[in-house]
Amino acid sequence: MEIWRLPISASQRGKLISSGYTSLSSLSSISSSDLARELKVSESEAMNILKVASHSRGSETSNASCSIVEGAQSAWDMLHDEESLMHITTSSADLDNILGGGIHCKEVTEIGGVPGIGKTQLGIQIAVNVQIPNDFGGLGGKAIYIDTEGSFMVERAFQIAEACIEDMSEYNRFLRKDFQECKIKMLPQDILENIFYFRICSYTEQIALINYLDKFLSEHKDVKVIVVDSVTFHFRQDFDDMALRTRVLSGMALKLMNLAKRFSLAVVLLNQVTTKHTEASFQLALALGDSWSHTCTNRIVLYWNGNERYAYIDKSPSLRSASAAYSVTARGIRNSSSSCKRIKMM
Repeated sequence: MEIWRLPISASQRGKLISSGYTSLSSLSSISSSDLARELKVSESEAMNILKVASHSRGSETSNASCSIVEGAQSAWDMLHDEESLMHITTSSADLDNILGGGIHCKEVTEIGGVPGIGKTQLGIQIAVNVQIPNDFGGLGGKAIYIDTEGSFMVERAFQIAEACIEDMSEYNRFLRKDFQECKIKMLPQDILENIFYFRICSYTEQIALINYLDKFLSEHKDVKVIVVDSVTFHFRQDFDDMALRTRVLSGMALKLMNLAKRFSLAVVLLNQVTTKHTEASFQLALALGDSWSHTCTNRIVLYWNGNERYAYIDKSPSLRSASAAYSVTARGIRNSSSSCKRIKMM
């Protein structure tokens, strides 16, 4: 059970969430005196919160014990599920190739890199491409875009949507199919209407929204991707207590992982970079520290190599480490210009 469902006052729930307690398990090992100090409430109030949480946790455990047994799955079924998983294309064939077909559903993919490398462009591209109809190899789904920095550009989304429709028209002509009816139905404004946009201005809003997504997704089952741009911003600005930050981030990552699996959707977390000191030298690394790096299924690092943009698979349980060049064009994410030149020469 999540904290927001506990039968306590809204004020108490707000204080718990702001202090990084998003699930019942996060309250299992804290004393009433420590909780009172963190929430700035009386110890008797803290004891009451822990009592309610303990009772709810006991009920949840007894109810869940049967479902855990019934939920057993064979390795063969798992393999079949993985092989049938859909992917969201990035619109770069080279990038899709190293990703095993694109961004994976049922997984959390972290994409990080320096400013100007194209993180937001890639996030918008994914939010558009998830809407490509099934007949064209897409998911025909909708997108949630969580903007923590104010970097989402609706005009840019419109341009990418236009290019996406043009690409499908070209693909249709190549296959000599009648695309006239679908072309009339799918317009750039239709694509924009299928992107649910949330502007977030603090880490407490971010946590509250992610807790709310369970209900939102239950009512919008056609959502197939959640993009968070960026997951980092408020957690670098608003925190002095690193232990609290780690607890909040861990709870948020677990929640997103559960949403990805439960609703068979992709979660894409855009991340910033920071300077890391190792062995008497400084180097760039993705933000939020080493503990955060283990919370996502896949980690992709975007970087410059000369004048070209590259994506590198830094971590994945199913994909080998590999790099691919890509470009950010007026039409969105595409293969790099050097890749296109090599194809023409061949």
